[in-house]
Amino acid sequence: MSKVAIVTGGSRGIGFAAAQALVERGDRVVITGRDAASLDAAVAALGSQNALGVAGKSHDPAHRADTVERAMEAFGRIDFLVNNVGTNPVYGTMVDLDLDAARKILDINVVATLGWVQLVHRAWQGEHGGAIVNVSSVSALGPAPGIGMYGASKAALMQLTQQLAHELAPKVRVNAVAPAVVRTKFAEALFAGHEEQVVKNYPLGRLGEPEDVGGTIAFLLSEQAAWITGQTLVLDGGLMLNAGLS
Repeated sequence: MSKVAIVTGGSRGIGFAAAQALVERGDRVVITGRDAASLDAAVAALGSQNALGVAGKSHDPAHRADTVERAMEAFGRIDFLVNNVGTNPVYGTMVDLDLDAARKILDINVVATLGWVQLVHRAWQGEHGGAIVNVSSVSALGPAPGIGMYGASKAALMQLTQQLAHELAPKVRVNAVAPAVVRTKFAEALFAGHEEQVVKNYPLGRLGEPEDVGGTIAFLLSEQAAWITGQTLVLDGGLMLNAGLS
């Protein structure tokens, strides 16, 4: 029997790549996103028999509840959860950061993630088990100039991953991925117009592609990863090998 995943932020980028990898191996997916038209296009690409789109904002409790309810109604189970939604609405130093923006970053990147986990656990995973992957970032591993609060939120997500892995074992495995710059619309400001300079920092000589991360997420949700939990897998093209070097 095919399994079912909720993939937040699944209409494009890393989320869509993860959903696509899951569908290609025979699973079904419920994808979320803010733009209904983008979701419709993603569902069409995935195949309407394999995918359901639910439009809304990840940090809206009503949207989370509606998505979980519709997933159960449509497919009868929720084996996997991919927490892929993230935001970084500001750029600058921490001492100048607007505190309302800081709260928004934490609410979307951390608190909403926990909200999804709680609902999926109550709906299915608490009784039947499953697996979760949270999308963190290499910005969690050290100072991230200009995006410090984003990095702090992603570090919190890594700790949340460990805590949930401890609490939800043995029925539910919880892991995270921490990508460096991936060629997505979300990360475009980090490489657009100067990609050649950016990739000089990557020993593998290129930026990440959504499929690099999506395929790894699918692996972490598979039986091949059945003895992996509480881990954050860094996907960075070797970038962190240069950490601390001039």
